[in-house]
Amino acid sequence: MPDELKTEVEQVKQQAEVKQALKHTTHAPEPTKPPAETKDKVWLTGQVLLLATLAVFYYLLTFRFFGFFGKYLGLLHRATIGAMAIVLVIAITKAVDLYVVGPLLSPVSRYNLRRVLRLIAGVVILLLVISVLFQNWYTAVVSVGLISLTLGLALQTPITSFIGWIYIMIKAPYRVGDRIKIEDATGDVIDVGYIDTTLWEFGGDYLSTDHPSGRIIKFPNSRVLSQAVYNYTWPIFPYIWNEIKFSVAYESDLEFIAQTMERVAAEEVGEPMMKRIRVFREILAQTPVDQLEVRERPAVLFRVNSNTWLDAIVRYLVHPKEAGRVKSRLIVKLLAALNAAPDRVMFPKGNAR
Repeated sequence: MPDELKTEVEQVKQQAEVKQALKHTTHAPEPTKPPAETKDKVWLTGQVLLLATLAVFYYLLTFRFFGFFGKYLGLLHRATIGAMAIVLVIAITKAVDLYVVGPLLSPVSRYNLRRVLRLIAGVVILLLVISVLFQNWYTAVVSVGLISLTLGLALQTPITSFIGWIYIMIKAPYRVGDRIKIEDATGDVIDVGYIDTTLWEFGGDYLSTDHPSGRIIKFPNSRVLSQAVYNYTWPIFPYIWNEIKFSVAYESDLEFIAQTMERVAAEEVGEPMMKRIRVFREILAQTPVDQLEVRERPAVLFRVNSNTWLDAIVRYLVHPKEAGRVKSRLIVKLLAALNAAPDRVMFPKGNAR
């Protein structure tokens, strides 16, 4: 096996972000994003100044001048400390977003990490607010426990969907940008919320092709815990095999048909895409399914048709989001090439079609 191919396979096996590793194999330039823009730095500076202002205010509260607040002085102290903590949490969250999450090359990783980061920040801020409202932590814990029990009983489905969101973040059965099918919902994932997932539907009831229907589909995340998810663009191998079938007569030159269809399909799908199959084959060799034959180039198969004709089927590799356009172009090119030799390629005619 060539050294370059070994390197590609090792990248796929070792990288946590497999799709990014495969992008490196094509030597495609990745856009770079500056860690922080001027407005972001100004915003962080403003948070630091606000934090300093709150600290000065907290210090001033220690003077007797503010004694007129009386019994509310303790609450004001706690509110000031809580405000300082909240500003600090928001500033840290923003800094992590800018300098840790922002430089990541994968937009999917950035999206997922930002959702988790915001969730953690929201939980911490909620706890800080509770600590300000309740001076006694025991009372606060009991209150939160009772509220959680009540909400747990009343909101079982949303809670299950939230658990499904955690499962999606950890196991990644699909991510934003993937084309998936779950039950009767099929489309491109455009948002993965805490409770539900949003798809941009393709195909659907009114279309016979893989084209966006213009509708969106929302389903609860709890479905991923009980339903099979079909992912057409999984990171290791974001392609599918597709087929085009023509009926030809038994008297046709089958060898000529096979060569012509393979050549036209290979010219359309392109050599770079077929190189990905080599990577996939090497990954497959490391699994129990190592004996499966995977061809690098388009293949033509012949099947006996029940209507006394042969079916000439060309099978080729394509990205699922390009499947409809590629098939349309291929049908035109294949028919032009095959019709150019009517004495060697005999199609059904008249009532025999």
